[in-house]
Amino acid sequence: MTRVEPSRVRALLDAFREAFGAEADVATDPVAIEPYGRDESDLGTFPPDAVIRATSTAQVAKVLALGSMLGVPVTPVGARSGKSGGSLPVRGGVSLSLERMNRVLEVNPADLLIVVQPGVLTQHVDDVAARHGLFYPPDPNSAGYCTMGGNVAENAGGPRALKYGVTRDYVLGLEWVLPTGEVVRVGRRTSKGVAGYDLVGLFVGSEGTLGVATEITLKLIPRPRVVRTALIPFRNVSQAAEAITEVLTSGLWPRTLELLDDVALQAIAGRGLPVPGDAGAVIIAEVDGVQDDAVLADLASLVERCASRGSLEAQVAQDEVQRERLWSVRREVSPALRALGGRKISEDVVVPRSKVPEAIERFKAAGARAGLVVATYGHAGDGNLHTNVLYRDRADWPRVEAVLADLMAVTVELGGTITGEHGVGLAKQRFLGLEQAPALLDLQRRLRVFFDPAVTMNPGKVFPDPGKA
Repeated sequence: MTRVEPSRVRALLDAFREAFGAEADVATDPVAIEPYGRDESDLGTFPPDAVIRATSTAQVAKVLALGSMLGVPVTPVGARSGKSGGSLPVRGGVSLSLERMNRVLEVNPADLLIVVQPGVLTQHVDDVAARHGLFYPPDPNSAGYCTMGGNVAENAGGPRALKYGVTRDYVLGLEWVLPTGEVVRVGRRTSKGVAGYDLVGLFVGSEGTLGVATEITLKLIPRPRVVRTALIPFRNVSQAAEAITEVLTSGLWPRTLELLDDVALQAIAGRGLPVPGDAGAVIIAEVDGVQDDAVLADLASLVERCASRGSLEAQVAQDEVQRERLWSVRREVSPALRALGGRKISEDVVVPRSKVPEAIERFKAAGARAGLVVATYGHAGDGNLHTNVLYRDRADWPRVEAVLADLMAVTVELGGTITGEHGVGLAKQRFLGLEQAPALLDLQRRLRVFFDPAVTMNPGKVFPDPGKA
């Protein structure tokens, strides 16, 4: 893609330094800015011309206003943990880092809310809430190092989304900087409110194309007192997927139903997961509540439902140490798959729950046709499958592309969507048209241009024809 003229970037940096003097944290050294051209998508390196590490709303507003006025692309960036290339500055310009805006501004237990800056780690939000007996449920696998700004941009989810929902369900209000530099406050601090359009709902998940969050007001809920976790093995992934449907149609509503297929199990073999040798898939199931007896009864019923679908002997965590061990191994699946295959592309498609068994079978078949291994794991309880295409080097890329196209076509054919939590970004632009009609794509492009007339906010992302927006 065509990069911005260096002279425009220099003009932006000069104006920013003049406005903020010694407080202006600007980097242009190639070694310092190189990490801001990468994320966890394996899509390549796209270094910006400069990095500005903002420390205030005023600085963010100034960068966006200057970018819009001078025609300089501005790409918001946080922890660079994204899987879809959303924070890659594909047209150069400025990477606007929010990592230094990392304070918890307010905790209000009486009103069940917390206010944070975008650079606060997701896990830290829940840790702070826990000190007050409260709970912030969204839990992306990268919670220990991803930031709330990125979670808002991508509408992040996680294993607990099955019961508790995703980031958008907990964002009450935002201090938001529009692409032109105007600062607005949208949303509210109350649990209910329907005055005006739902701009919070629009901005959450907008992938850095409609502006930047500089303050985030989040809803908290009472923290469950009891959590019980079980590892349930199956001989094959089809049995496991069918058991998930059996559980969810029985009236039970666990907080997680995580699925790992045979390739995922191979990747984490020897890391402490108590899986029998004849297992070809496992479910990590978790139930929570207030009374221990009730939680145990629900977990026992869940295990029985899985047994009716052919599960092997379940392993129930007896204490918090065992429970955390199960989840620590689950968190290792993604890097372990990369080690197994050399490289991987991680997708996050969603299909109707009833279609999970068919989807997994067809995904594996697509990989086999191309001579590549496809691993599937993730939040199968809500149909959100992390399907990973493993490959060795860039020489395999044409085959990888063919498999990805098959995966997306199958997903849409089954009534699903191409992304459940990673976003469209750069990785899935070409597939968005599979599930959205041209008129709908055009409507969204017009909406984007309304907010960002110069199209300088994270250009080249989301829409199939980057030349239009």
